[in-house]
Amino acid sequence: MKVRVESSRIIKPLYDQVNNPPNPSTKDYIPLSVFDKITYDAHIAIIYAYQPPTPPNATLELGLRKALSVYREWAGRLSKDEPVILLNDAGVRFVEASIDVQLDQVMPLRPSSFLLTLHPNLQGIDELVQVQVTRFTCGSIVVGFTAHHLVADGHATSNFLVAWGQACRGLEIHPLPLHDRTTFFKPRQPPRIEFEHRGIEFMNQKLQKINSVSDDENIEGVVVEQFHFSLGFLAKLKSKASSTNGNNKPYSTFESLVAHLWKAITKARGLSSYQTTNVKISVNGRMRMSPRIPNEYFGNLVLWAFPTSKVKDLLREPLPYSAKLIHETVTKVNDNYFRSFIDFANSKAKEENLIPTADMNKAIECPNLEVSSWLRFPFYDLDFGGGCPYVFMPSYYPTEGTIILLPSFIGDGSIDAYISLFEDHLASFKQICYALD
Repeated sequence: MKVRVESSRIIKPLYDQVNNPPNPSTKDYIPLSVFDKITYDAHIAIIYAYQPPTPPNATLELGLRKALSVYREWAGRLSKDEPVILLNDAGVRFVEASIDVQLDQVMPLRPSSFLLTLHPNLQGIDELVQVQVTRFTCGSIVVGFTAHHLVADGHATSNFLVAWGQACRGLEIHPLPLHDRTTFFKPRQPPRIEFEHRGIEFMNQKLQKINSVSDDENIEGVVVEQFHFSLGFLAKLKSKASSTNGNNKPYSTFESLVAHLWKAITKARGLSSYQTTNVKISVNGRMRMSPRIPNEYFGNLVLWAFPTSKVKDLLREPLPYSAKLIHETVTKVNDNYFRSFIDFANSKAKEENLIPTADMNKAIECPNLEVSSWLRFPFYDLDFGGGCPYVFMPSYYPTEGTIILLPSFIGDGSIDAYISLFEDHLASFKQICYALD
Protein backbone atom coordinates (compact mmCIF):
# COMPACT_ATOMS: atom_id res chain seq x y z
CA MET A 1 0.00 0.00 0.00
CA LYS A 2 2.20 2.77 -1.32
CA VAL A 3 1.33 6.35 -2.21
CA ARG A 4 2.70 7.28 -5.65
CA VAL A 5 3.57 10.89 -6.39
CA GLU A 6 2.40 11.66 -9.94
CA SER A 7 3.54 15.29 -10.07
CA SER A 8 4.97 18.01 -7.87
CA ARG A 9 5.11 21.63 -8.92
CA ILE A 10 5.05 25.21 -7.71
CA ILE A 11 1.86 27.18 -8.34
CA LYS A 12 1.49 30.93 -7.97
CA PRO A 13 -1.33 33.36 -7.15
CA LEU A 14 -3.84 34.12 -9.89
CA TYR A 15 -4.87 37.76 -9.94
CA ASP A 16 -8.01 39.00 -11.67
CA GLN A 17 -8.62 42.51 -12.93
CA VAL A 18 -11.66 43.13 -10.72
CA ASN A 19 -10.64 42.27 -7.16
CA ASN A 20 -6.86 42.56 -7.31
CA PRO A 21 -4.29 44.94 -8.74
CA PRO A 22 -3.18 43.55 -12.09
CA ASN A 23 0.52 43.54 -11.20
CA PRO A 24 1.06 43.69 -7.42
CA SER A 25 4.60 44.45 -6.35
CA THR A 26 6.72 41.43 -5.57
CA LYS A 27 9.15 43.56 -3.57
CA ASP A 28 6.77 44.26 -0.67
CA TYR A 29 7.04 42.54 2.68
CA ILE A 30 5.16 42.18 5.96
CA PRO A 31 7.12 42.31 9.24
CA LEU A 32 6.52 39.46 11.66
CA SER A 33 4.75 40.58 14.82
CA VAL A 34 5.95 39.81 18.34
CA PHE A 35 3.37 37.00 18.40
CA ASP A 36 4.69 35.50 15.16
CA LYS A 37 8.23 35.52 16.47
CA ILE A 38 7.51 33.50 19.62
CA THR A 39 5.47 30.69 18.07
CA TYR A 40 6.72 27.39 16.67
CA ASP A 41 9.21 27.78 13.83
CA ALA A 42 7.95 24.75 11.93
CA HIS A 43 5.40 23.40 9.48
CA ILE A 44 2.16 21.93 10.82
CA ALA A 45 0.32 19.31 8.77
CA ILE A 46 -3.37 18.36 8.73
CA ILE A 47 -5.31 15.71 6.84
CA TYR A 48 -8.72 15.92 5.12
CA ALA A 49 -10.61 13.03 3.52
CA TYR A 50 -13.50 13.45 1.06
CA GLN A 51 -15.86 10.88 -0.38
CA PRO A 52 -17.05 11.09 -4.00
CA PRO A 53 -18.14 13.03 -5.87
CA THR A 54 -14.88 14.98 -5.63
CA PRO A 55 -13.74 17.83 -7.86
CA PRO A 56 -10.86 17.31 -10.30
CA ASN A 57 -7.38 18.36 -9.27
CA ALA A 58 -7.53 21.25 -11.73
CA THR A 59 -10.41 22.77 -9.74
CA LEU A 60 -8.47 22.47 -6.48
CA GLU A 61 -5.42 24.04 -8.08
CA LEU A 62 -7.33 26.93 -9.63
CA GLY A 63 -9.13 27.66 -6.37
CA LEU A 64 -5.86 27.60 -4.47
CA ARG A 65 -4.29 30.08 -6.90
CA LYS A 66 -7.26 32.42 -6.47
CA ALA A 67 -7.13 32.16 -2.67
CA LEU A 68 -3.40 32.92 -2.73
CA SER A 69 -4.10 36.20 -4.49
CA VAL A 70 -6.00 37.27 -1.35
CA TYR A 71 -3.68 35.56 1.17
CA ARG A 72 -0.39 36.56 -0.49
CA GLU A 73 1.69 35.74 2.59
CA TRP A 74 1.36 32.01 1.92
CA ALA A 75 2.80 32.40 -1.58
CA GLY A 76 5.77 34.36 -0.25
CA ARG A 77 8.89 33.36 1.62
CA LEU A 78 10.38 33.98 5.04
CA SER A 79 13.41 36.21 4.77
CA LYS A 80 16.65 34.63 5.90
CA ASP A 81 18.08 38.02 6.86
CA GLU A 82 15.33 39.70 8.86
CA PRO A 83 11.99 38.74 10.49
CA VAL A 84 9.66 39.52 7.57
CA ILE A 85 7.47 37.68 5.07
CA LEU A 86 8.56 38.53 1.54
CA LEU A 87 5.52 39.03 -0.70
CA ASN A 88 7.42 37.80 -3.74
CA ASP A 89 4.75 35.42 -5.10
CA ALA A 90 7.32 32.61 -5.21
CA GLY A 91 4.40 30.19 -4.87
CA VAL A 92 3.30 27.09 -2.97
CA ARG A 93 3.89 23.40 -3.68
CA PHE A 94 1.05 21.38 -5.23
CA VAL A 95 1.51 17.60 -5.29
CA GLU A 96 -0.71 15.10 -7.12
CA ALA A 97 -0.58 11.51 -5.87
CA SER A 98 -2.49 8.24 -6.05
CA ILE A 99 -2.84 4.95 -4.19
CA ASP A 100 -4.24 1.63 -5.47
CA VAL A 101 -6.75 1.01 -2.67
CA GLN A 102 -10.18 2.25 -1.74
CA LEU A 103 -10.42 4.74 1.10
CA ASP A 104 -12.54 2.27 3.10
CA GLN A 105 -9.57 -0.11 3.14
CA VAL A 106 -7.47 2.32 5.19
CA MET A 107 -10.31 3.62 7.35
CA PRO A 108 -10.48 4.59 10.06
CA LEU A 109 -7.37 6.71 9.59
CA ARG A 110 -5.42 6.18 12.80
CA PRO A 111 -2.41 8.15 14.03
CA SER A 112 0.54 6.35 12.43
CA SER A 113 3.50 6.99 10.16
CA PHE A 114 1.21 6.20 7.16
CA LEU A 115 -0.23 9.70 7.56
CA LEU A 116 3.19 11.14 6.73
CA THR A 117 2.83 9.79 3.18
CA LEU A 118 -0.38 11.79 2.68
CA HIS A 119 1.29 15.20 2.79
CA PRO A 120 4.64 16.62 1.62
CA ASN A 121 7.76 16.49 3.76
CA LEU A 122 7.88 19.07 6.55
CA GLN A 123 11.64 19.48 6.74
CA GLY A 124 14.07 21.65 4.76
CA ILE A 125 11.58 23.46 2.54
CA ASP A 126 11.19 27.09 1.50
CA GLU A 127 7.49 27.01 0.59
CA LEU A 128 5.18 28.30 3.31
CA VAL A 129 2.24 26.13 2.20
CA GLN A 130 2.19 22.70 0.60
CA VAL A 131 -0.78 20.70 -0.66
CA GLN A 132 -0.94 17.03 -1.61
CA VAL A 133 -4.03 15.55 -3.25
CA THR A 134 -4.03 11.74 -3.04
CA ARG A 135 -6.68 9.96 -5.11
CA PHE A 136 -8.06 6.55 -4.14
CA THR A 137 -9.52 4.00 -6.56
CA CYS A 138 -13.04 4.59 -5.21
CA GLY A 139 -12.96 8.26 -6.23
CA SER A 140 -12.28 9.54 -2.72
CA ILE A 141 -9.46 11.99 -2.09
CA VAL A 142 -7.25 12.85 0.85
CA VAL A 143 -5.92 16.41 0.97
CA GLY A 144 -2.77 16.83 3.02
CA PHE A 145 -2.09 20.47 3.89
CA THR A 146 1.05 21.86 5.52
CA ALA A 147 1.57 25.46 6.63
CA HIS A 148 4.37 27.32 8.37
CA HIS A 149 3.32 28.35 11.87
CA LEU A 150 5.35 31.59 11.84
CA VAL A 151 2.95 32.93 9.19
CA ALA A 152 -0.37 32.20 10.92
CA ASP A 153 -1.99 30.42 13.87
CA GLY A 154 -4.74 27.81 13.66
CA HIS A 155 -7.54 30.38 13.65
CA ALA A 156 -6.09 32.32 10.71
CA THR A 157 -5.09 29.18 8.82
CA SER A 158 -8.59 27.73 9.09
CA ASN A 159 -10.00 30.98 7.66
CA PHE A 160 -7.67 30.59 4.69
CA LEU A 161 -8.79 27.01 4.13
CA VAL A 162 -12.44 28.09 4.10
CA ALA A 163 -11.50 30.75 1.54
CA TRP A 164 -9.82 28.11 -0.62
CA GLY A 165 -13.07 26.14 -0.65
CA GLN A 166 -15.06 29.25 -1.54
CA ALA A 167 -12.75 29.94 -4.49
CA CYS A 168 -13.10 26.35 -5.71
CA ARG A 169 -16.90 26.75 -5.69
CA GLY A 170 -16.72 29.99 -7.70
CA LEU A 171 -17.72 32.17 -4.74
CA GLU A 172 -16.23 35.45 -3.63
CA ILE A 173 -13.84 35.07 -0.73
CA HIS A 174 -15.56 36.35 2.40
CA PRO A 175 -14.62 37.64 4.85
CA LEU A 176 -11.40 39.14 3.54
CA PRO A 177 -8.32 38.78 5.75
CA LEU A 178 -6.86 41.67 7.74
CA HIS A 179 -3.14 41.81 6.92
CA ASP A 180 -1.96 44.65 9.21
CA ARG A 181 0.45 43.11 11.76
CA THR A 182 1.75 46.33 13.32
CA THR A 183 -1.12 48.67 14.27
CA PHE A 184 -2.64 46.53 17.04
CA PHE A 185 0.56 45.57 18.84
CA LYS A 186 2.48 48.78 19.45
CA PRO A 187 4.36 48.83 22.78
CA ARG A 188 3.39 51.38 25.40
CA GLN A 189 5.66 54.26 26.27
CA PRO A 190 7.00 53.85 28.81
CA PRO A 191 6.69 50.03 28.92
CA ARG A 192 4.49 48.54 31.67
CA ILE A 193 5.68 45.01 32.32
CA GLU A 194 3.24 43.73 34.92
CA PHE A 195 3.86 39.98 34.62
CA GLU A 196 6.80 37.59 34.41
CA HIS A 197 7.55 36.50 30.86
CA ARG A 198 10.92 34.84 31.39
CA GLY A 199 10.40 31.11 31.40
CA ILE A 200 6.90 31.56 29.94
CA GLU A 201 7.24 32.91 26.40
CA PHE A 202 11.00 33.58 26.51
CA MET A 203 14.08 31.85 27.87
CA ASN A 204 17.85 32.18 27.95
CA GLN A 205 19.57 30.60 24.96
CA LYS A 206 21.54 28.24 27.22
CA LEU A 207 18.28 26.60 28.37
CA GLN A 208 17.38 25.72 24.79
CA LYS A 209 20.28 23.28 24.57
CA ILE A 210 19.14 21.62 27.78
CA ASN A 211 15.45 21.35 26.82
CA SER A 212 15.74 20.50 23.14
CA VAL A 213 16.21 17.02 21.73
CA SER A 214 16.80 15.96 18.16
CA ASP A 215 17.83 12.33 18.58
CA ASP A 216 15.20 9.95 17.17
CA GLU A 217 15.82 7.59 20.07
CA ASN A 218 14.06 10.03 22.38
CA ILE A 219 10.69 9.22 20.81
CA GLU A 220 11.10 5.45 20.95
CA GLY A 221 8.24 3.96 22.89
CA VAL A 222 5.97 6.97 22.28
CA VAL A 223 2.63 6.18 20.65
CA VAL A 224 -0.28 8.34 19.54
CA GLU A 225 -3.86 7.20 19.94
CA GLN A 226 -7.28 8.69 19.27
CA PHE A 227 -9.88 8.75 22.04
CA HIS A 228 -13.55 9.58 21.53
CA PHE A 229 -15.49 11.38 24.24
CA SER A 230 -19.24 11.21 23.65
CA LEU A 231 -21.62 14.08 24.25
CA GLY A 232 -23.17 12.22 27.17
CA PHE A 233 -19.80 11.60 28.81
CA LEU A 234 -18.81 15.26 28.35
CA ALA A 235 -22.07 16.43 29.93
CA LYS A 236 -21.44 14.27 33.00
CA LEU A 237 -17.83 15.46 33.15
CA LYS A 238 -18.88 19.11 32.97
CA SER A 239 -21.49 18.60 35.68
CA LYS A 240 -18.97 16.95 37.98
CA ALA A 241 -16.26 19.56 37.34
CA SER A 242 -18.72 22.37 38.10
CA SER A 243 -20.36 20.67 41.11
CA THR A 244 -18.88 23.11 43.64
CA ASN A 245 -19.53 26.27 41.63
CA GLY A 246 -22.82 27.10 43.33
CA ASN A 247 -24.59 29.83 41.39
CA ASN A 248 -21.47 30.66 39.39
CA LYS A 249 -21.22 29.84 35.71
CA PRO A 250 -20.31 26.19 35.00
CA TYR A 251 -16.86 25.44 33.66
CA SER A 252 -16.67 24.98 29.91
CA THR A 253 -16.58 21.57 28.27
CA PHE A 254 -12.97 22.26 27.29
CA GLU A 255 -11.94 23.14 30.85
CA SER A 256 -13.71 20.09 32.25
CA LEU A 257 -12.20 17.68 29.73
CA VAL A 258 -8.66 19.04 30.11
CA ALA A 259 -9.00 18.86 33.90
CA HIS A 260 -10.03 15.20 33.60
CA LEU A 261 -7.23 14.33 31.15
CA TRP A 262 -4.63 16.10 33.30
CA LYS A 263 -5.61 14.04 36.34
CA ALA A 264 -5.90 10.74 34.46
CA ILE A 265 -2.61 11.08 32.56
CA THR A 266 -0.76 12.18 35.70
CA LYS A 267 -2.06 9.08 37.47
CA ALA A 268 -1.16 6.84 34.52
CA ARG A 269 2.38 8.21 34.46
CA GLY A 270 2.95 7.17 38.07
CA LEU A 271 4.66 10.44 38.98
CA SER A 272 6.12 11.17 42.37
CA SER A 273 3.67 12.90 44.74
CA TYR A 274 5.96 15.88 45.24
CA GLN A 275 6.65 16.53 41.56
CA THR A 276 5.12 19.59 39.94
CA THR A 277 3.06 19.23 36.78
CA ASN A 278 1.54 21.84 34.47
CA VAL A 279 -0.59 22.04 31.35
CA LYS A 280 0.34 24.40 28.52
CA ILE A 281 -2.89 25.80 27.04
CA SER A 282 -3.11 28.12 24.02
CA VAL A 283 -5.10 31.32 24.54
CA ASN A 284 -6.41 33.22 21.49
CA GLY A 285 -5.81 36.95 21.92
CA ARG A 286 -8.46 38.04 19.42
CA MET A 287 -11.15 37.72 22.07
CA ARG A 288 -8.94 38.80 24.98
CA MET A 289 -7.42 42.08 23.88
CA SER A 290 -9.20 45.40 24.21
CA PRO A 291 -10.26 46.75 21.83
CA ARG A 292 -11.01 43.30 20.43
CA ILE A 293 -8.92 42.18 17.46
CA PRO A 294 -11.10 41.26 14.47
CA ASN A 295 -11.52 37.55 13.75
CA GLU A 296 -10.25 38.27 10.24
CA TYR A 297 -6.79 39.18 11.56
CA PHE A 298 -4.28 37.05 9.64
CA GLY A 299 -1.23 36.07 11.64
CA ASN A 300 -0.41 34.64 15.05
CA LEU A 301 -2.15 35.97 18.14
CA VAL A 302 -1.69 33.28 20.79
CA LEU A 303 -0.09 33.19 24.23
CA TRP A 304 -0.21 30.37 26.77
CA ALA A 305 -1.61 29.65 30.20
CA PHE A 306 0.20 27.23 32.53
CA PRO A 307 -2.08 25.88 35.28
CA THR A 308 0.27 24.18 37.74
CA SER A 309 -0.14 21.77 40.65
CA LYS A 310 1.75 19.39 42.88
CA VAL A 311 1.01 15.82 41.78
CA LYS A 312 -0.28 14.86 45.24
CA ASP A 313 -2.81 17.71 45.21
CA LEU A 314 -3.95 17.02 41.67
CA LEU A 315 -4.60 13.34 42.40
CA ARG A 316 -5.99 13.76 45.90
CA GLU A 317 -8.46 16.56 45.17
CA PRO A 318 -11.70 15.96 43.21
CA LEU A 319 -12.18 17.17 39.63
CA PRO A 320 -13.38 20.70 40.54
CA TYR A 321 -9.88 21.42 41.90
CA SER A 322 -8.11 20.97 38.55
CA ALA A 323 -11.00 22.57 36.62
CA LYS A 324 -10.79 25.65 38.83
CA LEU A 325 -7.01 25.85 38.38
CA ILE A 326 -7.42 25.75 34.61
CA HIS A 327 -10.26 28.27 34.55
CA GLU A 328 -8.52 30.80 36.79
CA THR A 329 -5.14 30.53 35.06
CA VAL A 330 -6.61 30.91 31.57
CA THR A 331 -8.74 33.87 32.74
CA LYS A 332 -5.59 35.71 33.87
CA VAL A 333 -4.24 35.67 30.30
CA ASN A 334 -6.25 38.82 29.58
CA ASP A 335 -5.68 42.17 27.89
CA ASN A 336 -3.31 43.28 30.66
CA TYR A 337 -1.22 40.17 30.17
CA PHE A 338 -1.12 40.51 26.38
CA ARG A 339 -0.10 44.19 26.67
CA SER A 340 2.58 43.32 29.22
CA PHE A 341 3.94 40.67 26.85
CA ILE A 342 4.09 43.16 23.97
CA ASP A 343 6.05 45.61 26.12
CA PHE A 344 8.40 42.89 27.38
CA ALA A 345 9.02 41.50 23.88
CA ASN A 346 9.95 44.94 22.57
CA SER A 347 12.24 45.87 25.47
CA LYS A 348 13.59 43.29 27.94
CA ALA A 349 13.56 40.33 25.54
CA LYS A 350 15.70 42.28 23.09
CA GLU A 351 18.02 43.69 25.76
CA GLU A 352 18.63 40.27 27.30
CA ASN A 353 18.83 38.46 23.94
CA LEU A 354 16.13 35.98 24.97
CA ILE A 355 14.68 33.38 22.62
CA PRO A 356 11.19 31.81 22.40
CA THR A 357 10.37 28.83 24.63
CA ALA A 358 8.21 27.28 21.86
CA ASP A 359 10.29 24.43 20.48
CA MET A 360 9.14 21.70 18.09
CA ASN A 361 12.33 19.72 18.83
CA LYS A 362 11.20 18.99 22.38
CA ALA A 363 10.05 15.38 22.16
CA ILE A 364 9.06 14.72 25.79
CA GLU A 365 6.79 16.90 27.95
CA CYS A 366 6.56 14.61 31.02
CA PRO A 367 5.67 15.49 33.78
CA ASN A 368 3.81 18.25 31.91
CA LEU A 369 1.22 18.31 29.13
CA GLU A 370 0.59 20.55 26.14
CA VAL A 371 -2.97 20.92 24.88
CA SER A 372 -3.93 22.32 21.49
CA SER A 373 -7.64 22.98 21.08
CA TRP A 374 -9.03 23.02 17.54
CA LEU A 375 -12.60 22.93 18.82
CA ARG A 376 -13.59 26.39 17.58
CA PHE A 377 -11.78 26.40 14.25
CA PRO A 378 -13.99 25.99 11.14
CA PHE A 379 -11.81 23.23 9.66
CA TYR A 380 -14.89 21.17 8.80
CA ASP A 381 -16.18 24.03 6.61
CA LEU A 382 -13.62 23.33 3.88
CA ASP A 383 -15.96 22.47 1.00
CA PHE A 384 -14.38 22.16 -2.46
CA GLY A 385 -17.74 21.66 -4.13
CA GLY A 386 -18.59 18.10 -3.14
CA GLY A 387 -19.49 18.74 0.48
CA CYS A 388 -17.69 18.92 3.81
CA PRO A 389 -14.85 16.53 4.69
CA TYR A 390 -15.59 12.99 5.82
CA VAL A 391 -12.51 13.06 8.08
CA PHE A 392 -10.38 15.84 9.49
CA MET A 393 -7.38 15.12 11.69
CA PRO A 394 -3.83 16.15 12.54
CA SER A 395 -0.89 14.38 10.98
CA TYR A 396 1.32 12.04 13.00
CA TYR A 397 3.13 13.86 15.83
CA PRO A 398 4.69 11.42 18.33
CA THR A 399 5.62 14.11 20.86
CA GLU A 400 5.09 12.69 24.34
CA GLY A 401 2.64 14.63 26.48
CA THR A 402 0.77 16.42 23.69
CA ILE A 403 -3.01 16.45 23.31
CA ILE A 404 -4.92 17.75 20.29
CA LEU A 405 -8.67 18.24 20.73
CA LEU A 406 -11.05 18.60 17.80
CA PRO A 407 -14.77 18.18 17.19
CA SER A 408 -15.73 14.69 16.12
CA PHE A 409 -16.81 14.28 12.48
CA ILE A 410 -20.07 12.84 13.86
CA GLY A 411 -21.10 16.48 14.37
CA ASP A 412 -23.06 15.94 17.59
CA GLY A 413 -20.79 17.94 19.90
CA SER A 414 -18.60 14.99 20.87
CA ILE A 415 -14.83 15.43 20.95
CA ASP A 416 -11.89 13.42 19.62
CA ALA A 417 -8.59 13.66 21.49
CA TYR A 418 -5.26 12.68 19.91
CA ILE A 419 -3.01 11.82 22.85
CA SER A 420 0.70 11.02 22.67
CA LEU A 421 2.27 9.10 25.58
CA PHE A 422 4.83 6.45 26.33
CA GLU A 423 3.31 3.07 25.50
CA ASP A 424 3.19 1.77 29.08
CA HIS A 425 1.63 5.03 30.33
CA LEU A 426 -0.95 4.87 27.55
CA ALA A 427 -1.92 1.35 28.56
CA SER A 428 -2.59 2.58 32.10
CA PHE A 429 -4.43 5.64 30.82
CA LYS A 430 -6.81 3.49 28.75
CA GLN A 431 -7.98 1.74 31.90
CA ILE A 432 -9.04 4.98 33.60
CA CYS A 433 -9.72 7.53 30.85
CA TYR A 434 -13.51 7.00 30.90
CA ALA A 435 -13.87 6.69 34.67
CA LEU A 436 -15.82 9.49 36.35
CA ASP A 437 -14.84 8.72 39.95
